[in-house]
This record gives sequence, structure tokens and C-alpha cells, in this order.
Amino acid sequence: MSEHTLEIDHVSKEYRLGAIGAGTLSADLNSWFARVRGREDPNRKIGDTMPTGGHEYFFALKDICLSAGRGDALALVGRNGAGKSTLLKLISRITAPTKGEIRLRGRVSTLLEVGTGFHADLTGRENIYLNGAIQGMRRSEIDKKMKEIVEFSEIEPFIDTPVKRYSSGMYVKLAFAVAAHLDPDILICDEVLAVGDVNFQQKCLGKMADVSRGGRTVLYVSHNMRTVKQLCTRGVYLENGRLVYDGTVSHAIDLYAGSGMRAVDRDLDAMRRGRLLGTQMRMLRLRVENSESMEYQMDEAIEFSLTFRSSVPESRCRLRLVLINNAAAPVAMTQTEDFSVSAGDETTLRVRFPLDNIAPGEFSIQLSLVGGDPRGSSLYYDMLENVGHFVIVDDPARTAGFLWTESLWGNMRLRGMELMG
Repeated sequence: MSEHTLEIDHVSKEYRLGAIGAGTLSADLNSWFARVRGREDPNRKIGDTMPTGGHEYFFALKDICLSAGRGDALALVGRNGAGKSTLLKLISRITAPTKGEIRLRGRVSTLLEVGTGFHADLTGRENIYLNGAIQGMRRSEIDKKMKEIVEFSEIEPFIDTPVKRYSSGMYVKLAFAVAAHLDPDILICDEVLAVGDVNFQQKCLGKMADVSRGGRTVLYVSHNMRTVKQLCTRGVYLENGRLVYDGTVSHAIDLYAGSGMRAVDRDLDAMRRGRLLGTQMRMLRLRVENSESMEYQMDEAIEFSLTFRSSVPESRCRLRLVLINNAAAPVAMTQTEDFSVSAGDETTLRVRFPLDNIAPGEFSIQLSLVGGDPRGSSLYYDMLENVGHFVIVDDPARTAGFLWTESLWGNMRLRGMELMG
């Protein structure tokens, strides 16, 4: 068994909501003194209500047990608020756990935010020395790495310019170059590569893979599942501050894709959380018929059944589907032909949704039950977002050997152009 460079032993992190500590010391004292005297908080934002007494507590992490060894490339996946960044901050010792213990063996290099650890008034070169010193490196060691770091960062003409004049892309290039070249035993990256351009992202992924193959430990957080698959050898899925799964990358991604949104059988009625729609027609259940993993090849189709109940008659009912990309933007809409329902009916529709001309990527589905009239106006009876999440697999055999780049080409794949003689 490889030596563990990281051991997380029953770690929890608790935060207190509504407490002082989010501003300056003088502002906190003014707020505290106003509460003691029963007066309005001078630092309270307009529209905020005064606390009714006491403070609320919540656990950002709850009883996490995890270990990583040399050569592990570990992906931490989960939706926003799952606790990924909190865990990385605990490992990086930016904050301390409420309970439990974290044991590290070796040097930790961290890249949690763009420009982390940089001093804005220092030049890029001076910040390299500063970060190296923070990592415990001697000046002679940094000197040996300087040329390699500058060349990797691709900002050599600006290396002696104060970093406060850098763009966000230049920040992240230099920050990653420093983090990856200071011989860390544990390299931690949290989504910062999204700032860089596509070519630099691939360059960074290659460097992280080299670090892992060199016997170091890599912890990687990203919502880009393509890069997670490319880099990582092990996946950890977090949900609501708890460690739900530790195992293969593919299964962690399956769990990530919507906290069950890639489940093939869903109780839609349980998703409503107080929505007003759904009083006259109400979607109840969704079942995907032709996939257990919700992964599809290009030009395949999703086949599903939808069960709903209607308390009103409607002769021009339609099921409408809106496709949402992983940036939460709508990219396409389609709908069924008109069908009739009667009051009191519980209807099950069997639907085939072709994926022709949709580019590889990750998508979620919004479903609506609508009625209409001959003038084309629509009446929404029911609508639910994120009823399902699926992935279209990139297939170079269908794209003439290249991989689809969503940020450059979008989410729709046009038919090939024809050469005319």
C-alpha cells in the first residue's frame, strides 16, 4: 500500500449564521453595542430584518473520512454548496476544522482562487520568490525553477510588471505555473482553470498528470466533467457536506450529475418545493426507458415516459422540453404534437426525444405542460426545471477526429457543408 500523504479523520466544519465577524472590528463592535442597547444595527443592509434571537448553525462538512496516497489524482465532485471548497480550505489550513483531524505528509501547494497568495504591488517575478518562500523553499531552489515557471506561464514579457496590472487570465497562468513547479507533495486546484484559455487548460491538465505520475498527490475540483475524466483516477462525491461515495471517477460523475438528476426513475411531485404551477395539471413521475447511465452517443435519442394528472379538460395540450447547458443557459426547445386530456385523467405519455444536431456535452431538461389556442399563445399548466440530466459523449469518429470545444462552437452541431464542384 502506498504511503498516505493525506489523512482526513472524522472532520466536521460548523459555521454560525448571522454572527458578527464579516466586517471590520469597529463595525462589529458598533453592531454588537447597538444590539445590547436594543437599537437598530447601523451596519444592517436596507431591507434586512433584525435577528429575532439566537444564531443558526449549519455544518458545511459533516464527519468526513478520506485518505489519499502518492500517485493519486483525486476528483472532488458535487454540486454548489456540497462542501468541496470548504474541504480544500481545511486541507490547506486556511481555516481549522470544528471537529476531527487532518494529517499531511509533505509540502502542499494550493490554487484555490485566482491570484491566491499574490501581492498586487509586487511584480510577477517577486511573487514567484514570495510564494516559494511561503512554501519553505530556499532562494537557490527557486532560482533553478524560475526559467521553467516563466516559460510555462506564457507571460515572460510581463514577468517584471506589477501583478495588479495583470488580466485574470495572466493571474491564473502565473498562479498555476508557480503552484505546479514548486515541487509539491500535494497539489490542490479548485476550478481556477476555467479562467484560462482552452490551450492553457490542456497544458495545465498535462502538468497535473505529470505531477501525479511522479508520485505526488493531486486534488482537483471542477464542474467540467470532461477534464475530471481526463485527469483523475479516483472520484469522491460530496452532497450537503457529507461524503457519499469514494471510488471510480465514472460513478462519482454519475452521482454528481444532479444529485440524482441522472436517476432513470424520478418522483417529480417531490421536486416542487412550493411552486405555484401544477394546480390544474401536475407532473408526477418521469422514467427513462432506454438508458441506465443517462449517457448517449451523438445522434441517439432519449426515450422516456411521463405521468401526469389533470383536473381540467384540454384539447390542445402539449409537452414542451427546453434544453439547458451546463452554464444554466437555454440552448434549444422542442415540443410534442397536440393531444387531448379530460378532467380527472391520469395520463402516461411515451416520448422519444432525438438528439440529432446537439453537440457533445452535459445538459439538463426543463419540462412544461402547456395548452394553446389557434393564435399561438400558450397557457402554462405545469413546469419543472432540472427534471433530468444527461451527457452526450464526444465521439471523434463522428467529428472527423477532433474533440468538440463548447466554449468556441456552442451546443448545436450543424450538418456538414458540401463541396460543390
